[in-house]
Amino acid sequence: MSNRRIELLQNMPIFGGLAVSTLELILELSLPAVVAQGDFFFRQGDSGTSTFVLESGRVAILRSHQGRDHLLRHLGPGDCFGEVALIDFGPRSTSVRAEAKATTLELQASNLLKIAKHDLEQYAIIYMNMARELARRLRAADDRLFEAKLERGGAGDTRQG
Repeated sequence: MSNRRIELLQNMPIFGGLAVSTLELILELSLPAVVAQGDFFFRQGDSGTSTFVLESGRVAILRSHQGRDHLLRHLGPGDCFGEVALIDFGPRSTSVRAEAKATTLELQASNLLKIAKHDLEQYAIIYMNMARELARRLRAADDRLFEAKLERGGAGDTRQG
């Protein structure tokens, strides 16, 4: 097993606090994927059955509206994307395009179940970590929305009810 890959996973919010043996299992179960610059990992609306760990490169997270893609943010090595589909089992809420050649590890939802069978506590930690990461992203989105409302002349109704 590559020590570099183990360290990459250890430094990621969704895999933090996991045992090395679980990280090794994650690496065994993951599929390497390389996407050329300008190509998409997936598009908004696609069915989602996996999450991706970005080893190298840079990706753009895009949201489509009225036929145009709008940039939400960029991600780089050590970031992950696609985990929302592992929680809500819904279609992809964004598109992800490689801004530079991107190398990833893809972890299928079905392989996460193998982790559950291997060690239920470690599986629970992964999902708690995903929930924490999504909560951080939601807080950041709320902050951006609030700032945008302030810039437009008000934060909205301040009545308490």
